Amino acid sequence: MSDTNKLPAWFWVVAVGALLWNLLGLGAFLSTAVFMSPETLATMTTAQQELYVNTPSWVNVAFGVAVICGVLGSVGLLIKQDWAAPVFAISFLGLLVQMFYVFGMSNSLEVYGAQAAAMPGAIFVGCIFLIWFAHSSAIKGWLD
Repeated sequence: MSDTNKLPAWFWVVAVGALLWNLLGLGAFLSTAVFMSPETLATMTTAQQELYVNTPSWVNVAFGVAVICGVLGSVGLLIKQDWAAPVFAISFLGLLVQMFYVFGMSNSLEVYGAQAAAMPGAIFVGCIFLIWFAHSSAIKGWLD
């Protein structure tokens, strides 16, 4: 990278923010899809428990792919690697599979209400942004 391609400070703000955001997603995945305790499950309503118990394993695999690739893509940005964009794209595919189930095949909206769609919407927009950002950064020569 030449001096003319020096990274602006806001690049690092976005890259660190992306990592923190995706680590939150990884934490959500681990706490819900991997390490849900019976005690935590017992605090849910009956409808929420049924939704959780009846979620197919492929949905949790898609969730895992989405968040793990999100974290890896963010690390790719931080170490200035051009593979970050395709890894973010894989994350997006995992998100699409997961959201297909959540909004198309389950009664999640009925169980959690329409306001529960706000977070998946933000995640969707954030994922698209990170694909664009990584791709744009690679085109600018900021990533190796």
